[in-house]
Amino acid sequence: MKISTKGRYGLTIMMELARKFGEGPTSLKSIAEKNGLSEHYLEQLIAPLRNAGLVKSIRGAYGGYILSRETSTITAGDIIRVLEGPISPVDFTEEDDPAKRDLWLRIRDSIADVLDSTTLSDLIDFKEESQADNYMFYI
Repeated sequence: MKISTKGRYGLTIMMELARKFGEGPTSLKSIAEKNGLSEHYLEQLIAPLRNAGLVKSIRGAYGGYILSRETSTITAGDIIRVLEGPISPVDFTEEDDPAKRDLWLRIRDSIADVLDSTTLSDLIDFKEESQADNYMFYI
C-alpha cells in the first residue's frame, strides 16, 4: 500500500489543525502557505474530512476549519481511511494461496494497528520533540 499525496497532505492539514486546537479556526490558505502546498488541492481534501465528521468549517471573515474532536481521539487511521479508502497492501481473492493470503492479512493488520494507535496528539508531540533535538553547534 502506497499512501498518495491525498493521505500525506490530509495528515498535514489535520496536524496543523491539531496544533491550533482550541485557538479558533485556521484557514486553508495559511496551511498551504506554511507547508508549500496548493490551497486548491487542500480544498479538495478538506471536504471528505468534513463529511466524515473529523473537522468543522467556520464561516466568516475570521473563519476556517477546526477539529471536531480532541486531538487524542483522532487517529492517523481515521484520516487515511477517509482519504485513501480501506487499508490493504494488495487485492486478493478467496482463490489465493492460503499462505500468501495469511501474509497479506498480517501485513494489513500490522499497518492498521500502527495507524489506529497513532493519534494526532502523538504526531504533534513527535514532531515537536524531533525539532527540539536539532541543535546546531559551532566550534
